Amino acid sequence: MSVEIKVPTLGESVTTATVAKWLKQPGEAVQADEPIVELETDKVSVEVSAPQAGILGPQAAKEDQEVEVGALLTTLEPAKAGAAPAAKAAVPEKKAEPVAAAAPAKAAAPAPKAAAPAPAVDAGAALPAARKMMAENGLSAQQLAGTGLGGRITKGDVLGFLANPQAATPAAAPKPPRNDDPREERVKMTRLRRTIARRLKEAQNTAAMLTTFNEIDMSGAMALRAEYQDSFVKKHGVKLGYMSIFSRAVVAALKEFPAINAEIDGDDVIYRDFVNLGIAVGGPNGLVVPVIRDADKMSYAEIEKTIAGFGKAAREGTLKLDQLSGGTFSITNGGIYGSLLSTPILNAPQSGILGMHSIQERPVAVNGQVVIRPMMYIALSYDHRIVDGKEAVSFLVRVKQNVEDPRRLLIEV
Repeated sequence: MSVEIKVPTLGESVTTATVAKWLKQPGEAVQADEPIVELETDKVSVEVSAPQAGILGPQAAKEDQEVEVGALLTTLEPAKAGAAPAAKAAVPEKKAEPVAAAAPAKAAAPAPKAAAPAPAVDAGAALPAARKMMAENGLSAQQLAGTGLGGRITKGDVLGFLANPQAATPAAAPKPPRNDDPREERVKMTRLRRTIARRLKEAQNTAAMLTTFNEIDMSGAMALRAEYQDSFVKKHGVKLGYMSIFSRAVVAALKEFPAINAEIDGDDVIYRDFVNLGIAVGGPNGLVVPVIRDADKMSYAEIEKTIAGFGKAAREGTLKLDQLSGGTFSITNGGIYGSLLSTPILNAPQSGILGMHSIQERPVAVNGQVVIRPMMYIALSYDHRIVDGKEAVSFLVRVKQNVEDPRRLLIEV
């Protein structure tokens, strides 16, 4: 009896996915738990595996096709002794599919010819009454959006423009087809990349986003690492990094300035007494932000181990959907790529994100003398709708103080 393989539950709020790649083809023998298809969601890629050994049936969805949770992907015929002929018989059926699928395409080919006779109308053409009024008011056709037949400008269009010039600005002309250079390669954006682009643009359009900057003398943090690194590795099996130091500094500052750990929901503000810290990491398909849950209750070692696990999972493409949701504040470290200064974009609906950057030795004034110190610029982007400038600047100063002198965290000052 055949077994149906369907789109699995993909996590909270995720209802659809895109078939990214079929790893196995119809007629192929597969083993239990062997990946057969890769699905791509808004957040992460997911492999769907065979529930048991068998022979793969026909594909119910093609690559790049969007499918809903619970939709049929393919079927699996149980592997039995003497079942090999059946597997071979499935191959010709698959070969015959492209021929059947191609037939409608040929039949539909003449359709464009029927649409060809439609004459193109000059969108800038104006009707006589409109043309006279345009001349009287010194207007050109390029300033107006025609609503008449074929895009012609009517008298009403001119009157509307004169009443409200900004609202009547014509829509941008359709972008002409791009002539690709033979030396270029056109690659379709992945669903993850499209989602990243959409969410970042939404954050810009929705939040009143501002960025404030400061700089940190990293001497204290570097001395801490140098003094305790060997002992830390020996006891915990992981290195003491700057990310855990910044994470603890941020958690302490968020407790002091809760608005930066809050979010807007309609006309309400949701405050939290916990910190789910998003840590931006680079993966093969783009930047993802896995979440350290209850980071305010974790030690340096626990944070380092969690971040190391996230990095490994991101590189291997094995991050789970529940690891990418629920963040309340984020940290991104452009310094690992050499960034000296940047303005990070909010990870909506969060109200703040901290940007770390490269450490560079620079001359600074200390007690009236110029000395060389390892310095790092830091940036806080925040939603001004909920966070006041004073809070944002004070938060960043507190992070600076906590990193420059980690002992402050021990005595909570």
